Amino acid sequence: MIPQPPFDQAVVTRHGWPQAVATVLVALGAMGVVAALGLWAAGAADLPDHAFPRVVAATVVTAVGGTIKLSGSAGGLADTKAGLTVIPLSVTLTGALVLGGGFLRPLRHRAVAGGRELAGWAARIAVLWLPALLALAYAARQTFKLSLGDDTLGDLGDLFGVSPEVGFTTDVPQTLLFGLLWMAGVLVLALLVSARAPLPGRLLPFQESVRPAAHAMVVLLLAYVVLGTLVALVVAATRGHAPETLAVILLGMPNLVWLTLTIGLGATWNGRVEGPFGLPMPHVLDEVLRSKDTATLDLRTLAEHDGRVWWLVVVDAVLLLAVAFLMAARSPARVRAWQHAVHMAVALALTVLMICLVGRISAQYGLSVLGIGDLGGGLGGKLFLEPELWTAVGLGALWGLVTGFLGALPARPVRRKGEIKPADA
Repeated sequence: MIPQPPFDQAVVTRHGWPQAVATVLVALGAMGVVAALGLWAAGAADLPDHAFPRVVAATVVTAVGGTIKLSGSAGGLADTKAGLTVIPLSVTLTGALVLGGGFLRPLRHRAVAGGRELAGWAARIAVLWLPALLALAYAARQTFKLSLGDDTLGDLGDLFGVSPEVGFTTDVPQTLLFGLLWMAGVLVLALLVSARAPLPGRLLPFQESVRPAAHAMVVLLLAYVVLGTLVALVVAATRGHAPETLAVILLGMPNLVWLTLTIGLGATWNGRVEGPFGLPMPHVLDEVLRSKDTATLDLRTLAEHDGRVWWLVVVDAVLLLAVAFLMAARSPARVRAWQHAVHMAVALALTVLMICLVGRISAQYGLSVLGIGDLGGGLGGKLFLEPELWTAVGLGALWGLVTGFLGALPARPVRRKGEIKPADA
């Protein structure tokens, strides 16, 4: 009889270098496709100098935490200023789902895996992830020439030979650092969320408190994206603007719906939009942000323009109770309702913190010639959107306590996996 290899060795061979190559390529390919389709729907395919592929590369770079620098040049008689901070979370979410799924696939059907094995499998992905990021970082570079228009600013530009340019490039060291941290975070989160993913023996005692809560938060975030996408498709079908809607779905749907999640909890965001810039959000939000120098974005200010905003509270309550029930149903029967409440509070507070950190937006571009033209306005504009961070996190913890406790009550009669009731004995 031919001896069979030990089970662990047989499994290890299933997540070698070929599987790591496939995982990285499929993840980046999926992100590139989503970014390209979203940018195409937004009209970026018409950019001059064949810049579309470079803009796609820049979008993928920002989606994984990379840094894009805007630059401006207009000669010695002019001054420019530019900056951009935004994460296309639709692209980010796509990459996270595909990369996490590829990481977990070879590990399924196992209860325990050694820490060295998991670290080795993650290291293979990281070794391939870094050069891929480096290639994207060097591909994401472009310069565009701008027209000054037909007013006084344009006449001065023609007189003094001012030819303004704006471009973007990447901060390569920061892109590699944050891109690697993003990849590591996705892999860790994948292990936390999946009930079937193996863990090292030392971490098994923690899975009962961490995994159900982490899984519930991922379900909550995905539910908001699905709900927002359905609403956007209905609006596009009834009111038109299909290309713009498709661009929002493929580039910034999580940016929009996760923002509304925090607003429904009672959180406050401060922002301003002026000039040609706009945000991928309903008209009521854009209207509030253009109303004053620094606008407050919360339930009260939005309700002044549209009373239907109060339905956000109802949607939050329903979905939070649903995922709290799911969390309790996936937990051992011995976990008490108050413990579910604590787990839910911590998980939701961390989720809100994540949304506030990745949902910030800021952009600015301005040009002046011989002092004519405001760097913050004139030929340019600016926008920003920032949360009141710790208030939002505190509200998330409070909602988590209440919904975690209430959602756990109806889960008591639900039979847990592996539980044997007295009647079955």
